[in-house]
Amino acid sequence: MSAHPSATRQLKRRLGSRVDTSRAGCWAASFDSSKISFLPEAVVTPLKEEDIGVALELANKHRVPVTVRGRGTTLMGSAAPVRGGWVIDMLKLKKIKIDADAGMAHAQAGATTADIQRAAAAQGWFYPPDPSSKEYCTIGGNIACNAGGMHGGKYGVTRDFIVALRGFLPTGEYVEWGTATKKFAAGFNLRDLWIGSEGMLGIVTGAVLKLIPQPATRWTLLTAFADEVAALQAARTLFRARVQPAICEFLDRESVLCAERAMQTTIFPGQAGRPVILLEFAGGVSEIDDLKFEVLAWAQANAAAFKEARSREEAEQLWAVRRKCSGAMFELGDAKLNEDIVVPMRNYEKFARFLARLKRSSQLHIPTFGHLADGNLHVNIMYHRENPTETHAAELAVQTLMETVVSLGGSISGEHGIGLAKTPFLRIQHSPAQVKAMQAVKKALDPRGICNPGKMFEVVRIWKYPKLQIKLPWDHK
Repeated sequence: MSAHPSATRQLKRRLGSRVDTSRAGCWAASFDSSKISFLPEAVVTPLKEEDIGVALELANKHRVPVTVRGRGTTLMGSAAPVRGGWVIDMLKLKKIKIDADAGMAHAQAGATTADIQRAAAAQGWFYPPDPSSKEYCTIGGNIACNAGGMHGGKYGVTRDFIVALRGFLPTGEYVEWGTATKKFAAGFNLRDLWIGSEGMLGIVTGAVLKLIPQPATRWTLLTAFADEVAALQAARTLFRARVQPAICEFLDRESVLCAERAMQTTIFPGQAGRPVILLEFAGGVSEIDDLKFEVLAWAQANAAAFKEARSREEAEQLWAVRRKCSGAMFELGDAKLNEDIVVPMRNYEKFARFLARLKRSSQLHIPTFGHLADGNLHVNIMYHRENPTETHAAELAVQTLMETVVSLGGSISGEHGIGLAKTPFLRIQHSPAQVKAMQAVKKALDPRGICNPGKMFEVVRIWKYPKLQIKLPWDHK
C-alpha cells in the first residue's frame, strides 16, 4: 500500500507514462548490487531532464523519499530505496557529445562509462576512470560515489575529470556547478560537494568531463613474488624509482589460486599460487621502449618469475588472472564482505602482515587484490551465510579490518562510497565534529531529508538482511 497516495497520483498526472507503479516495475528498482530489496511506491523514468525537477518539487512538497538509480551496480546499497518512496531511473538520459577541440565530453547522467570511453576514443581522446562494471555503470553513479578503477594511480578518479555538473536541488530547482571551461573561480565550489555525495544533496543530470589524449602504445608485464610482503616491497621499490605505471594490480596468493583453479592452469609453471603484480604502461612509443629496460631490470632483481606481453593478444592472456579472480573466490564461501579500503604506501608491508594475522585469527579465507598505485585494495572476507560461526567471525573481521586501516592512516572506502554497507564504520573514519559538519550540509541543501534518506549516517548492518538469489549482468560469480 502506498504511503504517499496523493503525491503519487499527482506525480502520475504530471508525468504520465513515465511513472510506473506496477508491482513488477517497483520490484525491479527495489535493489542494487547489494541484493537487499526495499520496495518503492513508484519508479520515474525521465525522458528529459526537466522531468526530474517536476518529481523533486512534488517529493519535497509532500516529503516523499527519493532514490536515484543508474544501473544499480553499486555494492554498498547506495541505490536501494531503503525508505520506499520514489525511485528515479536515469535509464533514458544517456546522450553523449564529444567536443574534440576542447577535449571535453558532455554526457547525461545515464550514459555508461564505457560508452563515454568509446565516444572519446573515436575522436582520439581518452577518459581514464574505469570501474570494473564500466560496461553497465553510469557516469551519474560514478559521480555519486567518486568511482575510481585501475587507472587511478596514474590518472586519478572521477573527481579529477569533472569540469562541470548540472542537475536539481532536492527542492526541484535547477542548478549548474561550473561551466565548460578549463578555469572557473566564481563562488563556492559546490560541484565538488556533489561529487561523492551519493545522491544525498541533489540529483546530477549531466556532466562535462575532461578528456586526455589517447596514449600511443601500451605494454603489459606480469610478475610473481615469493610472498605478499615481497610483492609489496617490490612495488614500493618501483615507485621510488619514479616509474609510474598506468595500471599496477596486485593479487595475493588466495586470489591467484582461485583464478588458477578457475582457469585450470598455472600462471607460472611450477609456481602455483604465487602472489602477482600485473603492470601496464601507457605513453609514447619511444617513452615505453626506454621504460621497458628499467622495468625488466626491476623484475629481474625482485620477482620470482615474470612474463611480458609482446602484443595486445598476449596482454589479454595475462589479464585473464585479474578478470577471473573475483568470481572464482566463491569457491571459498557463498558470501563475501567486499571492502575497498585504502592503505598509505608507507604501510603496505604492515598491512600485509596484519592480513595474515586476520586470516589466522578469524579462520576465514580473505583473498585480497587491488590497485597498488593508489593503495586501493579490495579485501574479500569470504564466509558461508548459513554457518553462524563463520558469519560471526566475518562480522568481527570486518570491524577489525576497518579499525586497522584507519589506524594505519588509510580510508574505509576508496571508490565504493558508504551507502548502507559501510554505515557501521563511518565514525571510525570521522570524528563527531566531522560527521556533524556533513549532516549540517545535508540539512542545508535538503532540509526535508528527501534525497536518498537512510544512507551514510544511520547505522545498518547490511549483512544481516536476507539477500535476493539473483544473478545480475555484471556479477563476477
